[in-house]
Amino acid sequence: MKFNDELSLFLKARYPIIYINTIEEDRVEYIIRKNGKTNLNRSIYSWDFVDGYTNNPNNEGFAKKNPLQALELAERLNKETPAIFLLKDFNRFLTDLSISRKLRNISRIFKLEPKTLIIIGSEITIPKELQDIITVLQFQLPLEDEISQEVTRLINSLNIEINSQLFENLTSACQGLSLERIRRVLSKIIATYKTIDDNSIAVLLSEKKQIISQTEILEYASVNEKIANLGGLNNLKDWLRKRKTAFSIQASNYGLPTPRGLLLIGIQGTGKSLAAKAIANEWQLPLLKLDVGKLFGGIVGESESRLRQMINVAETISPCILWIDEIDKAFSNTESKGDSGTSNRVLATFISWLSEKTKPVFVISTANNIDLLPLEIIRKGRFDEIFFLDLPQKKEREEIFKIHLEEFRPNSWKSFNYSKLAKLSESFSGAEIRQSIIEGMYHAFYEKREFTTDDICMALNDLIPLAHLESNQMLKLQNWASSGRIRLASSKNIYLN
Repeated sequence: MKFNDELSLFLKARYPIIYINTIEEDRVEYIIRKNGKTNLNRSIYSWDFVDGYTNNPNNEGFAKKNPLQALELAERLNKETPAIFLLKDFNRFLTDLSISRKLRNISRIFKLEPKTLIIIGSEITIPKELQDIITVLQFQLPLEDEISQEVTRLINSLNIEINSQLFENLTSACQGLSLERIRRVLSKIIATYKTIDDNSIAVLLSEKKQIISQTEILEYASVNEKIANLGGLNNLKDWLRKRKTAFSIQASNYGLPTPRGLLLIGIQGTGKSLAAKAIANEWQLPLLKLDVGKLFGGIVGESESRLRQMINVAETISPCILWIDEIDKAFSNTESKGDSGTSNRVLATFISWLSEKTKPVFVISTANNIDLLPLEIIRKGRFDEIFFLDLPQKKEREEIFKIHLEEFRPNSWKSFNYSKLAKLSESFSGAEIRQSIIEGMYHAFYEKREFTTDDICMALNDLIPLAHLESNQMLKLQNWASSGRIRLASSKNIYLN
């Protein structure tokens, strides 16, 4: 139900006190005034702590710095006069005994009169004794249609033309920003570039970064990696390729549901984190990294609050990618943790959101140990797919060596013996292959010469791969993957040792 329809229903049903949760004070007041006069024929009275009542000559400045007096005006106004009282930031006074008592008295009166108190606040803080008489109404950030109208208005006013693809990208990048912030950023773009072009997207994403920086739980991760930088993983790449435009308007018109997320499982160094960054870059979506350690707070109820804050920010920024690294460590052994059930409550809230979320937030979770993951997370419906990233096979190792050596030596990378390097690097992960190249470079640099295949081979002989140190865990993961309960990121019939 749209905000206008829901508000009208509450007003007609004579809900005495409505609490609108929003950061867009001016926009919500404009909509209420427009709706109140055209559809409900009600007078609007607006109050704030500094200026008192405004927009009404009979009460201009009344109840300055006096919230109790602001309620008294609402109470003594002619009971036959239909009215709406907008009280800005009034949530800050709800814990005051006199205010609380006055609101409870007024609620009984307003049930019989065409009057409504509307509290506008950016945070929901309602004392327990008032929860039964206050109805909370969420005022959402501008939707796609509203953003399109605003962007169209600006383009027409500047008398410029942009192609349909740029218009769609611009509209998508604006999602998650308030209308006032969109206008401010677009003005900044015009002042900087004198037009609207592909550079505008980066400016809009930078503005979203400002929102994320206000929370300590999420980090706006920079993404420069490309899907092409991932060696092997052809099944995963093919899956991602088919969903690259899944967040577009065309996909929505086609009837495709928005992708929900991926769970990537494998030992350290197999490219799980690299894949998360590459996906964000390939899909041109902001990447939010969750710091799981900061999610769990020491105060009772704080962890749940931080999780809700994380979800709210991610949905505000959407469409975006939420990256949860090493999720197995966050929710491992929830049954045995002595934290008064906090981990279980956080897990329950998180998996419920995973299943029911409607906002375009693509969740990428990575895990190293399948035994530590609760079954609730692995169950179908939480993620679109679960991929197992095994140690790279011979052809994949050749590809990984080529990718890294082309980065380090763009002019001479073809001169290395990749078949020999791949043969010597059995059981090495992608991260360990890169490290072997660096070790070979250090050796040659010390001897003041250019490094060769032999230098890397020497480094490979000296390095002990993690798979040898955790062979039991690796074998368990491979057996679990081969059972058919998880999808392989690489095709076994193509890449053979």
